[in-house]
Amino acid sequence: MATFTHATPERCAQLSSALTAAGLIWSDNGQQGDPRFLTYTVTDPHGRMWRIGPATNFQVSPSSPGRIWEASCPALMTTTRVLSARQVAAHIRGVQA
Repeated sequence: MATFTHATPERCAQLSSALTAAGLIWSDNGQQGDPRFLTYTVTDPHGRMWRIGPATNFQVSPSSPGRIWEASCPALMTTTRVLSARQVAAHIRGVQA
């Protein structure tokens, strides 16, 4: 069974900080207490909406424990690989129009 215990309050705070530092507009759905349902919504510099959520424990590599976030953008029909908070913020900020 998939778990999401790696999406700790500390990791959520790191993601929030990274999104803010990247100058992105974002919100979360307040489900940090139950990470299975945790979603962040982010608007990129071109006005596209992205959804970020924690990857499952099966997707998190023991050699890269900080890489726990996946982002998807329906407008671009794309989903990132599993990234760290800083990497996902940089990716969203850097995707061209």
